Amino acid sequence: MPSQPRPVQEIKEVFALPQLKAVCSNCSLRELCLPLGLTAEEMDALDRTIHQRIPVKRGATLFRAGDSFRSIYAVRTGFFKTCVSAEDGREQVTGFHMSGELIGLDAIGVERHGCDAVALEDCEVCELPFARLESLARDIPALTRHFYKLMSREIVRDQGVMLLLGNMRAEERLAVFLLNLSQRLAARGFSSTGFHLRMTREEIGSYLGLKLETVSRAFSKFQADGLLKVQNKYVELLDPVGLKNLLGGCASLQGQ
Repeated sequence: MPSQPRPVQEIKEVFALPQLKAVCSNCSLRELCLPLGLTAEEMDALDRTIHQRIPVKRGATLFRAGDSFRSIYAVRTGFFKTCVSAEDGREQVTGFHMSGELIGLDAIGVERHGCDAVALEDCEVCELPFARLESLARDIPALTRHFYKLMSREIVRDQGVMLLLGNMRAEERLAVFLLNLSQRLAARGFSSTGFHLRMTREEIGSYLGLKLETVSRAFSKFQADGLLKVQNKYVELLDPVGLKNLLGGCASLQGQ
């Protein structure tokens, strides 16, 4: 029986690090996960709010469904999946999160996490204790507005996934997934046409509501049609415009 991923509390003990100042003001991801336009004093106050950079090993959990909500986490390096377990034990992937994105926003309302956050590779996150962040936001209007935007973006993304699962064919779903991943990577300064998939095809299928065999067939068809090239987990988009053309009137979902 495979070992269960360890929660981040255990990881903290194994990988005990000295308390580090997160220095958001010098972080290359600042404009992706935190607001621009803060004064030097406001940035210093935000720096003091960040607890530390926490390493999360591949396969370990940052938090689990049912855990009490205490913090929001900014992904500094690496890739996470969020997932829930069905009653029959099957895993349902609800999202993928990369550097510059925040995890845990969905737990603010009910004060408990509704999913597991599992590292797909060795990762590092910045912990933002929500009580301290909430207190700071009262004095920094730009921070409040930024979190409203982040929560709005999550709502729009959820709506996009519902449309994706309800109205699209398998090939369209995979095309949207790859184009969305391409855009998010490009926003972080990485190549938009060549990248490694950190998730398995089975995890992609779980997220898109497709069987593993269907995902594999769609990849094979895209490759046969000259739209992309796949080697193990490395994907090269040979014809991004051709992928977009598959979507027709649903092209607006690419940015979800």
